[in-house]
Amino acid sequence: MTEIDTDGLKRNFTAVAAHGGDDVALFFYSYLFLHYPETRDMFPPAMTRQRDRLIGALGRIVSQVDQVADLVPFLQDLGRDHRKFGALAPHYPAVGESLVATLRHFSGDAWTSKLEAHWSAAYGLVADAMIDAAEEAAKTEPPFWEAEVVDVDRRTFDIAVLRIRTAEPLPYVAGQSFAVEAPDLRPREWRWYTPANPPGDTELELHARLVAGGPVSTTLVRSARPGDRLRLGPPIGRLTLDENSDRPLLLVAGGTGLAPMKALVTQLAADGGHRRTSLFFGARTVREVYDPDAMAALNAAHDWLTVVTAVSDDPRWHGERGLVGEVAVAAGDWADHDAYVCGSPPMVEATVKLLVDHGVPEENIRFDEFGES
Repeated sequence: MTEIDTDGLKRNFTAVAAHGGDDVALFFYSYLFLHYPETRDMFPPAMTRQRDRLIGALGRIVSQVDQVADLVPFLQDLGRDHRKFGALAPHYPAVGESLVATLRHFSGDAWTSKLEAHWSAAYGLVADAMIDAAEEAAKTEPPFWEAEVVDVDRRTFDIAVLRIRTAEPLPYVAGQSFAVEAPDLRPREWRWYTPANPPGDTELELHARLVAGGPVSTTLVRSARPGDRLRLGPPIGRLTLDENSDRPLLLVAGGTGLAPMKALVTQLAADGGHRRTSLFFGARTVREVYDPDAMAALNAAHDWLTVVTAVSDDPRWHGERGLVGEVAVAAGDWADHDAYVCGSPPMVEATVKLLVDHGVPEENIRFDEFGES
């Protein structure tokens, strides 16, 4: 078996990525669809967002190629999730061939047979982890679940709270996310959402915010109606309660990142409310404080819970002012807490850095990298 030169792969990928993510991804998909046209129907009609996802996933895999313990769970999630596209084990060699062809093209004279062997070996390990996870999942669950929109409550022009119903309870854990497709409105377009309630019922609450250029968020916020059909991919993610910890909790949410925090609080209450919990919710303007009644009800119902809302850019707000991560860090010493963070990627990145800088161990911080829910 080829011993993989992980440093060499990282250097090569950095050089290839310097040609521009759009060009690299365009070449990859052009090669794949030209040589394996049967794969085209797995992807959305417009490929711009898909190209971004490809480069993001490749970048993460390459950056962690020498950290197997961290990388394997991510690959297993990818394998389970790709079942919703119709991906099967025979498709993986086509993807591997397209990847190697792309790397060869953009490497130019730097490409060698040895480098190709290392990339092929690395891709083989990635594919095996994804295929094994997909085949294991296929023994117990479908590639996706059907759901129906029950109600759409448009709180603002760009934020909606949806109630959806599945035929049977979805097997997820509070804090996990699943990809959502509206097949009759935007076929083969998926976006991650996290239920705002824990498992146990067939009715789920989703918080959707319109994202510029986002086909799924636009559909759910602007066009979804009761009776519309949705598909839900397999639940994944690690923004879940650590069953082995009894530390108090710090929850920091930006925008519709509030949804998983509500699910966690409800789960804590169901478990007896034994862990002191502080929930900080942040918005830019008063208008974006879209769920005040539910927040007030949670605060009033549980003596172990403290809820703080912070607004950063609106002088009309008379409560806490500032970016939610900064407000949370300034409010106490969280070094002995488990911290959970959800929101836009910049918000998550900034908040995690603040928490680490203020003494919260990295291993006690949980977040997912799906973007704002």
